[in-house]
Amino acid sequence: MEMFGEGSRTLQDRYNARKVADLINKATKVTNFDDDQFGYRDFIAESTYFFLATSAGENTDCSFKGGPKGFVKITGSNTLVFPDFDGNRMYKSLGNIEDNPNIGMLFMRFEAEEGKRYLRVRINGTAQVHDDHPRLTEFPGAKRLVEVTTHHIYLNCPRYIPEMKLVEASAHIPKEGEDQPVPAWKSKPGIKEALEGSS
Repeated sequence: MEMFGEGSRTLQDRYNARKVADLINKATKVTNFDDDQFGYRDFIAESTYFFLATSAGENTDCSFKGGPKGFVKITGSNTLVFPDFDGNRMYKSLGNIEDNPNIGMLFMRFEAEEGKRYLRVRINGTAQVHDDHPRLTEFPGAKRLVEVTTHHIYLNCPRYIPEMKLVEASAHIPKEGEDQPVPAWKSKPGIKEALEGSS
């Protein structure tokens, strides 16, 4: 699948950038996890969050997805899965995927750690939502799984990423054998009643 759309190519030509774009693309992009000279597998396995971009028609969405270390699992040479945990019931990301399976995933590392070379990895691919998946039980608290087929896996220059430190993991991340805390907004009048029976 072509990495660059018509608009990108138009601007690359306008600004005399097509040559460098093609060189970077060739040097950093892979189509599957078997060609893993940059260590994408380890980076994703250690991640506790990523950003998910979806769109359908005029509806676009960028969402933060978080979980315990390893909550994104690579399941094949060009597939991965991640859980959908309890949320706000708007289903913006999942709804867009139902209409348009094309997605973008952005993984970042804000902490400077010795021996860890890159801080930003992008994955473009297609996604499918599964209410019943053989691996669903591997993710405590998951309501459903999203399965992604990768088309492009590539790293980006990290020069504008600030260095930040993780202070504390979210208390709302599901844990095996523990009840998930209920966020305060779910107890507000009207919302509490509306949530009854929904999942």
